[in-house]
Amino acid sequence: MKILDFSGKTALITGAVGAIGKAVAQQLIEDGATVVITDLKEEQVQAAASELGCAGKAADVTNAEQVKNVVDFALEKYGRIDILINVAGIVGQGLVEDLTEDEWDKMFAVNCKGTFLFTKYVVPQMKANKYGKIINYSSKSGKTGSALMSHYCAAKGAIISFTQALAYELADYSINVNCVCPGITDNSGVWANVSAGYTVNLQMPKDEVVKKFTAKIPLKRLATVQDVAAVTAFLASAGADYMTGQAVNITGGREMH
Repeated sequence: MKILDFSGKTALITGAVGAIGKAVAQQLIEDGATVVITDLKEEQVQAAASELGCAGKAADVTNAEQVKNVVDFALEKYGRIDILINVAGIVGQGLVEDLTEDEWDKMFAVNCKGTFLFTKYVVPQMKANKYGKIINYSSKSGKTGSALMSHYCAAKGAIISFTQALAYELADYSINVNCVCPGITDNSGVWANVSAGYTVNLQMPKDEVVKKFTAKIPLKRLATVQDVAAVTAFLASAGADYMTGQAVNITGGREMH
C-alpha cells in the first residue's frame, strides 16, 4: 500500500495563497489528490489555482456565509471533501498592555473562528461518508508561549484543545483530527512578519535575529515550507490512520512535548 497516495481523494485547503498553504496544496496534488484552495482575495486565489492546476474560490474565513459557499462549491464540483486542512491564520506582536481589543478579537477570529467554521460545514458530509482527515494549524507557540505574542499564543493554544475535542467527538465516524505545530518556518509570511517585529522590538538586524533563534534549535536550521507540507501530507494520508488528537511538532527539536 502506498502511504502517500491520495488518488480519489479531494482536499480543501485554506490559507492556500501563502507560502505554507501553497506548498501543502502542491504536495497533495503531486501525491494524486484533487485539491480546492481558498484564501481571502479572489484574484490571488485564482492566480494560485492556475499555477497549481486546481480549483479555487475566495472567502473570508471569519464570514460563515462565505465559508459555506466555498464548501458548497467544492462539494458541487467534486461530490465530497475527504481532507480539510485549515492553514489560514495571522500573527502579530505587541506588549500585552499595548494590545487593543480589536487586535485580540481579530487574532481569534481568523485563527480560531475560521478553523471552526470550515470544520462545521465540512464535517456533516464526512460523517455521512464515514471518512475524513482534518488537519488544523497550531504553532510551537501554542504549546510554549512566546514573549510579545500573547494573543497569538492564546489562539494557537485554543486550536490544540479544539483539535483534541474533535478527535473524541468524531472518532466513531472514522474522522481523524490532528494538528501541526510548526516552529520558525523560513520564507513564510508568518516568519517575515515576526522577524520584522523582532528587529524593532529587540533592536537587532534581521540576520542577528535569525542567528538568535536558530541557536535554540537542535537541528540548527529553520524549517522549510516543504518540511511543514510533508508532515501535513502524512497526517492526511492512510499512514496516519491510527493517529488522532495529536499536536505534531515541526520544530527541529526545539519543542519536544
